[in-house]
Amino acid sequence: MTIPPASALKAILGPTNTGKTYFAIERMLAHRSGMIGLPLRLLAREVYHKVVDRIGAQHVALVTGEERIVPPKARYWVATVEAMPLDIRVECVAVDEIQVATDFDRGHVFTNRLLHARGLSETLLLGAATMAPLIRTLLPEAEIIHRPRFSELLYAGSKKISRQPKRTAIVAFSAAQVYAIAELIRRERGGAAVVMGALSPRTRNAQVDMYQGGDVDFLVATDAIGMGLNLDVHHVAFADDHKFDGHQNRPLTPAEFGQIAGRAGRHMLNGSFGVTGHAAEFDEELVKQLETHDFEPVRVAQWRNAELDFRSIEDLRASLDRPPALKALTRVPVATDQHALEFVARNEAGALARGETAVRLLWECCGIPDYRDISPAQHGEIITRIYIDLIRQGHVDADWIAEQVRFCDNASGDIDTLSNRIKQIRTWTFVANRKNWLEDPAHWREKTRDIEDRLSDALHDRLTQRFVDRRTSVLMRHLRDKQMVSPEINDHGEVSLEGHLIGSIEGFRFTLARSEGGDAKGVAAAASQVVAPEISRRAERVSGAPNEEFVLATDGYLRWRGQVIANLAEGDTVFAPRLIILADESLSGPELERVQDRLNLWLRHLINTQLESVLALEAPADLEGTARGIAYRLYENLGILPRAAVAEEVKGLDQDVRGKLRKLGVKFGAYHIYVPQSLKPAPRELALILHALKQGGVRQPGVAELPQIVLSGRTSFLIDPEVSPRLYELAGFKVAGRRAVRVDILERLADIIRPLIALNPVTHQGPLPAGAAEGNGFRVTVEMTSLLGTAGDDFASILNSLGYRVRRTPKVAAPALAAPSPDLADAATNAAATDAVEGGSAVPATTEEAASAIDTAAADLGAPAPEAASLVDAAPVVAAEPEFDEIWFPAGRRPDNPRHGGKGPRPQRPAAAATGEAPTTDAQTAERPPRQFRRPDRPERGDRPDGGKPGRPPFEGRRDNRGRTEAEGPSDKGRPNGKRFDKPRDKPRDDWKEHRPREDRKPAPLDPNSPWAALAALRNPKPE
Repeated sequence: MTIPPASALKAILGPTNTGKTYFAIERMLAHRSGMIGLPLRLLAREVYHKVVDRIGAQHVALVTGEERIVPPKARYWVATVEAMPLDIRVECVAVDEIQVATDFDRGHVFTNRLLHARGLSETLLLGAATMAPLIRTLLPEAEIIHRPRFSELLYAGSKKISRQPKRTAIVAFSAAQVYAIAELIRRERGGAAVVMGALSPRTRNAQVDMYQGGDVDFLVATDAIGMGLNLDVHHVAFADDHKFDGHQNRPLTPAEFGQIAGRAGRHMLNGSFGVTGHAAEFDEELVKQLETHDFEPVRVAQWRNAELDFRSIEDLRASLDRPPALKALTRVPVATDQHALEFVARNEAGALARGETAVRLLWECCGIPDYRDISPAQHGEIITRIYIDLIRQGHVDADWIAEQVRFCDNASGDIDTLSNRIKQIRTWTFVANRKNWLEDPAHWREKTRDIEDRLSDALHDRLTQRFVDRRTSVLMRHLRDKQMVSPEINDHGEVSLEGHLIGSIEGFRFTLARSEGGDAKGVAAAASQVVAPEISRRAERVSGAPNEEFVLATDGYLRWRGQVIANLAEGDTVFAPRLIILADESLSGPELERVQDRLNLWLRHLINTQLESVLALEAPADLEGTARGIAYRLYENLGILPRAAVAEEVKGLDQDVRGKLRKLGVKFGAYHIYVPQSLKPAPRELALILHALKQGGVRQPGVAELPQIVLSGRTSFLIDPEVSPRLYELAGFKVAGRRAVRVDILERLADIIRPLIALNPVTHQGPLPAGAAEGNGFRVTVEMTSLLGTAGDDFASILNSLGYRVRRTPKVAAPALAAPSPDLADAATNAAATDAVEGGSAVPATTEEAASAIDTAAADLGAPAPEAASLVDAAPVVAAEPEFDEIWFPAGRRPDNPRHGGKGPRPQRPAAAATGEAPTTDAQTAERPPRQFRRPDRPERGDRPDGGKPGRPPFEGRRDNRGRTEAEGPSDKGRPNGKRFDKPRDKPRDDWKEHRPREDRKPAPLDPNSPWAALAALRNPKPE
């Protein structure tokens, strides 16, 4: 470039936040053409978009090592410092961040641009104030302009990572540190963006945009943010004070601290800096330097000869090793491209580098960046392959580069895997952007750029998934941007914002969705503000909702359209519970009062409607005295009162008073006094809830289960020992034995049993009703068991609990008149069993007798007789289970109890089942007195001299059942009213004279020709 007059060379120096880059862009656009070199590809794209927005894309070119956008009429060039096209003549040239000239890796490039990049009209060198002495030494003709910082930078001391203020950038110097800090911030504060030099420019841009857009409030980065990135950072916290510079792990210089810390505060907004993590607090001298931006000046810049000799590899090496001519310059250490040159010079590529063109091409190949940071040998192998193809074919082999690119075209994997693929594809992107290296460079530029973009987007997504709580980000942005869409609420109450589930809302309460971390308090507060409008709308709808939309469940919760909005609590009385609105702080003031008034009104209406018949008994106007007291007892007991509790009071009520109670809906049952209208499922459920609020709470066993049973219509069911009997009663059931029986069903059972007990079989006209029995008893019928839905032992337990007692009499099996089968073995077995029963013995006939009977039976039937032994062995006799006739009597009224005067017929004695006598029917038993049972070998009581029973000692000295002797007299214990039943009986009872037994009926004679007659003769042989 032609060097302009000295007045056109300006050095714009100063700390960060002085507007140097902005000033350079404005000056460049003030000329007809211009070029600006920037230290980062990321910053180059940022400036490129700003310029495009100002003058249009057709006038702006972007040139970096991996990207080249050059329109035909480009007038302004935005490039990285290494990629600046110095052969293009423009009016204005600007080089940013010239202090990088001190860097070991890239410093010599910046030094070269500082010395040789010039515009036709104006040249601007932008950098830190520390470069002023070096500029004066190298460029004495340059005009130095110092720009002050717009805002102050203050030291804030040390704070924990979790306590850093919002809009903070936390700086570390390794990927492991960056990831660990970002993970911690996600758990504690909701998430952070990640910026590192190892990331692709597109990924870094996406992360920076996420931070700038407010999705996250924290940025975790390396010193890459110190290079010209314009970030909205309020505070910079150093998590470490050492870095690895590619050669050694060394402490940061004060100037490096200042370059990074200076990112805090933008334009007129003050910034702060501090330390966190394991970093030691800054000493006072360093703090003063950072706050005043007073650092040691730069005395030496890195330099490497730019006028290279390409006649041979040896000449090229020599020109690279040439020392600088000025003391302010120092020769840069061996760089990556020189290491690559040394490697390829020793192999086949070095042998092919003959002539200036070939050596120049070899040096261009050595300039391929080592993005993967692999060993020099591996990197040298790639350069060797590319150079050989270029020399031999004139272009890189398409199949080989296609294979390398295809290996990178995979967007799956974790953060490290994607980062490695991006580094590899950046290599091929650089190759694709070189002139004439590929047969179809446009195709490969598009291909590699597309793969890099997709990998960068995938890496951004992985970083976001790992280090950012998206829900928190969306909420925070929603609070800042009032124009965002309203949250979406589905049928399940789930609240989503921009597709992210932030929680669920039920009634007037919002529940934040579970997350692995985040600032719980801040997120909850933000979410509450987001859903606050929806809470207000719901309160308005509830205030005007009809009664049908409210439901009170057995768990004590009041639901509106299926959502819990209030909880029932104990009140001053059973019929006046309280409602507690379940709402967040979003519902308050007049809205809360309106909701409370509406729900209280609904609750009063519910109780007055469902328990109207019970509430009417509190103070009936036309009842007085005992009747009024009974009515109030019913009111207190929610419509069901055991009759035994007020038995004496009920006895004193006359029919007129009872009629008044019946008009109020009261029914007098045998076991309960109750209000039938209140036995419906809805009143019973409400009664259970109201009682439970006062006694044990609605969570106790039975409160939730019993209403379901009532609603199912079951008349009885097995009781649960854990459920209080009082709850069964309030549900409309009486605990009877092992089951709970519905109160009204129990009364219907009593209505069935009552006429059976009162029935007199002697005077009854017509056929006896089902279940009738002698002696004021009854038998269980199908009607009874069907009514209660149970039978057997469960039904017996119910009758026992009601005061009934059972008399069980064995039934006599009717003799078979004909063999059920022609099988002789069965006939013989049945005959033997029948004979044993008729003979009053349970011992079967002997084998010989059985065999003889079988022979006789076979002869009578005209069939051959089988062997007796085989038949006896093959057909053993099995005794049938006995059957009983069960008759139930009210307790204390059994007719066979002598304490009741012997009224009524006595039951048949158990031994009758084995006598062979025909069983007596109920009518026969009612018509005749019982038999006199007396053994013939024992005398009557009156025949004995002592008047006692046989086998007992004389009456004198013998104790009675009270433990007293005759001399001591009979006991008074247990006598009613203390009276003694000591009046002697003058004469034996002759109660049976009026009921003389009829003559015994003779059994029907057997056919003498039947086999059964032969079998009977074996057991009863005629005397000779």
